[in-house]
Amino acid sequence: MRSTTSGHHRRGTQLPLSRRGFVQVGVGAGLGTRLVHAASASRCTDTAVIQIWLGGGPSHIDLYDMKPEAPAECRGVYRPISTNVAGLEVNELLPRQATRMDRLSVIRSLTHPSNDHVTGTHVMQTGHLGPTSQNPDPTHPSAGSVTARLRGANVEGMLPYVHILPDLPIQLYSQQFNASYFGQQFAPFPVTMPFPFYNADQSVNVRDLKPLDEMTVDRLRERLELCQTLSDRKELVADVDQELPLSVEHQRAIGLITSAAGQSAFDLSQESDPVRDRYGRNTWGQGALLCRRLVEAGATFVTLNTDSSSNMWDHHGNLKQGLDRQLPAYDQMLAALLDDLVDRGLYNRVLVIVCGEFGRTPRMNERGGRDHWGRAGFILMGGGGVKGGQIVGATTLKGEEPVTRPITPADLLATVYHVLGIDPARQFIDQRGRPAAVLSEGQAITELL
Repeated sequence: MRSTTSGHHRRGTQLPLSRRGFVQVGVGAGLGTRLVHAASASRCTDTAVIQIWLGGGPSHIDLYDMKPEAPAECRGVYRPISTNVAGLEVNELLPRQATRMDRLSVIRSLTHPSNDHVTGTHVMQTGHLGPTSQNPDPTHPSAGSVTARLRGANVEGMLPYVHILPDLPIQLYSQQFNASYFGQQFAPFPVTMPFPFYNADQSVNVRDLKPLDEMTVDRLRERLELCQTLSDRKELVADVDQELPLSVEHQRAIGLITSAAGQSAFDLSQESDPVRDRYGRNTWGQGALLCRRLVEAGATFVTLNTDSSSNMWDHHGNLKQGLDRQLPAYDQMLAALLDDLVDRGLYNRVLVIVCGEFGRTPRMNERGGRDHWGRAGFILMGGGGVKGGQIVGATTLKGEEPVTRPITPADLLATVYHVLGIDPARQFIDQRGRPAAVLSEGQAITELL
């Protein structure tokens, strides 16, 4: 298999039409560059990933690693409840998940050395430490971008990597979901959900799938044909800094816009009211439903970012007030997603991951919250062929750090790549011109395979 690098240039036979120019002929600039299909990738499986991102840093002690025997200032305000997995207890506000934990495995020993949002997000998404809040530029491509480059979409013409996020200004750590030195053609395709959190309609804004108001689908096809005609003129040949020719990207963009299957994947109105109600009529519930629709339609890696406001899970104060509001919606959304994947025959090929950038401090602070804590956190994993009902690792009595089976972000991603059939030792040339492996460390979590 040919190794490509970010420095590779291909001499094209296309009109050197800029992305801005493509917007002007009727298609959003972001779509064309994100529809690149990794034609040279090894397609070992048709597996896919749904990542539920708990942005801000969810409390391990208050969700899945509860410490009822710890001192009062550590154990928090919630009581644990039993689940359908022996020895596994969860927060009392997660009753739906409690009856489905046999479909999920809990890693209680996630650990890495950073308490910084940007660093924590980057290492969880890439397996590499690097940027900080002061210098947030990502140094490595995210797992979704790796998947987009090495696997492409499961269905030709579908988007390989989608990032569903709230319709709010992008925060610095959202950059860490991007493609770094791979280039924008492997960045996630952004889909914004409405804000505020609760909205009875919960429509989806997919800006780059909408032609300009005056532009019909037929006119888009005509303009593409015109671009192709002009591109065939030899005097217009030019170097194009893209892995694939621009006209191919344009064809795929038009293909998705004009494809009934591509358009319908984003149309939540096609779901029945009972299904939409089961997920919850809120940003997270409808976002999770969209995740299912996308992987079913052929997307390979979909992230649902639940950071619906400024650091949604970042409870430095009033932790109980925050979790009392969040956990019922989160519980309903995740339970519905698991049931839906099973009912539709998708569970064994779609891996569900739930995590954030770190856990929270073992001791409650004076504001009734917990602060950043990279030394201990949790991950949920289920589906995609991994074992459910497993408990991996353990932390100290107060939840300070792992005492057994420490799991790093690189271990998590090595497991993800195993499910996706991607070789984590694959090397590319980074922005410094040096060879860089997808992962430089990390081993797949054998207890789950």
